[in-house]
Amino acid sequence: MNYKRVLLKISGEALAGDQGFGINPIVVKDIAQQIKDAKDLGVEIAIVCGGGNIWRGKTGADMGMERASADYMGMLATVMNGLALQNALESIGLETRVMTAIDMKEVAEPYIRRRAVRHLEKGRIVIFSAGTGSPYFTTDTTAALRAAEIHADVILMAKNGVDGVYSADPKLDPNAVKFDKLTYLDVLNKDLKIMDQTAITLCKDNNIDLSVFNMQKEGNIALACKQEVAGTIISKGE
Repeated sequence: MNYKRVLLKISGEALAGDQGFGINPIVVKDIAQQIKDAKDLGVEIAIVCGGGNIWRGKTGADMGMERASADYMGMLATVMNGLALQNALESIGLETRVMTAIDMKEVAEPYIRRRAVRHLEKGRIVIFSAGTGSPYFTTDTTAALRAAEIHADVILMAKNGVDGVYSADPKLDPNAVKFDKLTYLDVLNKDLKIMDQTAITLCKDNNIDLSVFNMQKEGNIALACKQEVAGTIISKGE
């Protein structure tokens, strides 16, 4: 059974591809086509992009910058990624809206919850940018917050080359075990580094499932929308 409404979380690093920094047009075009394949299933899709391919607030803070200013720079990076993804989606015939938590009306619409929901109901893909609009919050927390606000069925956590949640980093530990299903309490108790704890708690309290899968395998976004992807499902549990 297809999900009706999903929030797709894409890391900034995923948009950079193998170059590791900036925006790779070929990779963005491929992601856009995967999103179109999912949209063709009749699923309503909202997207949150990270900004780590351009700037991270924590990096600036580690360099001695004032944390709030560094985080605002990171929010602007997510807007750049959102606009790049919007252009790629519209070039293949999809209708989109970029909505920002920081007012920049010449660039995108301001985020208004009811307007975002209306866009989704009309079949438009909505890209949420500029985080929550406040410093000290990650884009993972933004994804959890926006998913709760728009009543998404699930957050699709599209990972770059990782096919689910493991007991340890599978690249470093050959004995790492992959989990097919977890509860949010498992994630917190095992201290699994999937999302920050604020995001995990938001998902748990609002009963939003989380699907973690490898975005680099073609067709996986559509399979995740059909609940058929080979990844890890995290839920509130009993």
